[in-house]
Amino acid sequence: MARNSFKIFPGALVCEESKLRGDITVGAGTIIHPSASIIAEAGPIIIGENCLIEEQAKIIHRLPFDQQNKDNTPVLIIGSHNVFEVDCTIEAPKIGNNNVFESKCFVGNKVTVSNGCTIGAGCRITDEQILKENISIFGSKCQIRESIDKPVPQILQMETLMKILPNYHHIRKPNKKH
Repeated sequence: MARNSFKIFPGALVCEESKLRGDITVGAGTIIHPSASIIAEAGPIIIGENCLIEEQAKIIHRLPFDQQNKDNTPVLIIGSHNVFEVDCTIEAPKIGNNNVFESKCFVGNKVTVSNGCTIGAGCRITDEQILKENISIFGSKCQIRESIDKPVPQILQMETLMKILPNYHHIRKPNKKH
């Protein structure tokens, strides 16, 4: 079992009640809600700046069954400005910048997410693929279309959470320098 190692950059807000397991780095400005889970099972997870990881969101770094027991330890790199909404489960091996994972969506460990993608509420994506930039997946049949606009950053919500969460939850102290 991997040893827990948390690197938290200044400006990040990580609630102590969140479930963190493994080698995890949290970038500046990122917010991790109290009941979010981040599990680095297959190797380290590096979360970029200004990401929002909401209640009961799960980010799990696990290898596909056919890649287990290999010597290399892959790193899951999550870019900046991503939003992981309530109760989503994300196992993607790579996530770019400015993506939105809506409530209760599931992204399997064979799906690579590029930049500016939106995975709609309740959508389940498991087939091996690389999602092109600015793709939206939506509806009960997980329809795919190209978006004209990129997802809008959650600046106001994040500013509000930065003020409110420390009043009601214990916050992990930053332990890395810029």
